[in-house]
Amino acid sequence: MEVTEVRVFPKEGQDKKLKAYATITFEDAFVVRNIKVIEGSNGLFIAMPSRKNKISCLSCGFKNEIGSKFCNQCGVRINEERDLSAIDVKNEHRDIAHPITQQFRDYLQQKILSEYSREVASV
Repeated sequence: MEVTEVRVFPKEGQDKKLKAYATITFEDAFVVRNIKVIEGSNGLFIAMPSRKNKISCLSCGFKNEIGSKFCNQCGVRINEERDLSAIDVKNEHRDIAHPITQQFRDYLQQKILSEYSREVASV
């Protein structure tokens, strides 16, 4: 699978860890948006787009964010110990799309970071 386009959108205020967002197109047919370029302790890396995990209220079924004390729909207290048993609690976010192999992750990271370097150099 070939990457046919990479767009990088640097963030204002470069003192933060989040340096940019990227959009990547595969074979002019499939797009993945909101890939983050992050400054870590070992340099730049990419983080795939993700969403916050939700927990269903046992009373009304409304999906609340993990960490909520009460249901946003019916107001019932959420018992996290019982309600979170089916969810991996340590991961508050879940990737929407991500590479399966390390080789493909490295390929994506190289493409995005080289475009990020080009974009930052031109500013």
